[in-house]
Amino acid sequence: MSSILTNNGAMVALQTLKSVNANLAKTQAEISTGKTVETAKDNAAIWAISKIMESDVKGFKAISDSLSLGQSTVEVGRQAAETTTELLQDIKAKIVAAQESNVPRETIQDDISALRDQIKSVTNAAQFNGLNLVNGTDDVSILSSLDRNSDGTVVSSSISVARSDLTTEAGTYGNSGGTISSAITSSNTQIDKDASANQLNITFGGVATDGDTITLAGLEFSDNSNTAAARATAVATAINAANLTGITASDASGVLTLTNTNSFAEFEVGFDAGGANTFVVDNEEDNSFDVTSTSAAGTTQLSRRAEEVTLSGTTQVNEGDSYRITLGGTNYDYIAGNGETMEDIARGLKTAVDGGAVDGVSTQVAKEGNDWKVLIDYEGAAANISLADDAQEGGKASGGLFGLDKLDVTTDKGATAALDNIETLIQNSIDAAASFGSAQGRIETQSNFVSNMTDALKSGIGSMVDANMEEASARLQALQVQQQLATQSLSIANQAPQSILSLFR
Repeated sequence: MSSILTNNGAMVALQTLKSVNANLAKTQAEISTGKTVETAKDNAAIWAISKIMESDVKGFKAISDSLSLGQSTVEVGRQAAETTTELLQDIKAKIVAAQESNVPRETIQDDISALRDQIKSVTNAAQFNGLNLVNGTDDVSILSSLDRNSDGTVVSSSISVARSDLTTEAGTYGNSGGTISSAITSSNTQIDKDASANQLNITFGGVATDGDTITLAGLEFSDNSNTAAARATAVATAINAANLTGITASDASGVLTLTNTNSFAEFEVGFDAGGANTFVVDNEEDNSFDVTSTSAAGTTQLSRRAEEVTLSGTTQVNEGDSYRITLGGTNYDYIAGNGETMEDIARGLKTAVDGGAVDGVSTQVAKEGNDWKVLIDYEGAAANISLADDAQEGGKASGGLFGLDKLDVTTDKGATAALDNIETLIQNSIDAAASFGSAQGRIETQSNFVSNMTDALKSGIGSMVDANMEEASARLQALQVQQQLATQSLSIANQAPQSILSLFR
């Protein structure tokens, strides 16, 4: 049935043309923008995911900038630490030259002072954007990542870089009220001038049998004389013939006396009394120390002359822990920095004492078991000097080059002490450079990862929302043809009612 009121063919043709035009408009939009999902209307879920990922990309770009800033800052710190190490090595060379007594020590001291001032100039200038990693002890955090959890929450991650203080600051002694004084103990309340040599008496008894021996400094001495007096004399003669540095032996009425004049060296003395013989051992430094060994092996100490300040190796060291040795009423302090140990404290106290005003004091650091000890000997003008110790919490850390200002090679003792102390300073500087180098490598690795991660995110976003231009081009041509055909079809459909006029002619 034909109708002039309802043209079904035209309606079908019109709907087809509308559909073709809509698809053509979408395809042209894809070609124009390069995206198949431009707005939430195109695909709400994909659009939402892409926007979240785009925000992460912008965040990672900011992180990349942060890592670049951090890497530059750490590099400046590393360069400063390496330069400082080289200058300290130059100072060591000067100190070694000063070990000879017939060199111009005053001139050498001037050279050391010039190198010291150069080190201070380097550490003061080693800043990037106002941040100096070789001054202070606080850690520096560098933003390194954004971590998105499965529930959608985002947290930031940071790389922590520890400062390595290479200043010469003495620090500030703690007074927070918390005390760790039990961690430091002195062996005496005073240090005697030219302290008398320590002695160890061994009394021979009974009849000689095979196996009666004395061991000292890795050597073994024995005699099988029938009388105690003869055995003591023979062993004393053998010990003196060994020419052990600082050790002499004497005998009287069967008593062997061992004498140690070494300031810092002590020796284990072993004795093995065979048969029913008895060795009675007495250490004259502490008359309450008596050991009797019957038909059994035993050991005791031929102790050093120096007094000892013992630092407990079982005590936890925290930043700001302040340790003090007091000589003749003058305090010599060292305050622990971040991550330091009892060894660092012992060497710091040694440096402080060596740089003090008491002439004739010599020091050494020793480790015995878990404990560290500062050994102090005195050969000064006064009859003796008082010795005390203390420790408190809550101080401000000493600089890693603490004691550099006090290096003095103008005297024999000063040159000797400087040679030992410069090694500690060089090691501190090397540790700082190594720490910065490790941190710089980690930052560089993270920076490369963030760059690759950003590229991966961009690629992922593109795969979701970018248009396939080859496909879009082919579709455009097809839709243009369809549009022409749909237009022609509509035109034909619109001409159909014209045929009805012929029925009325």
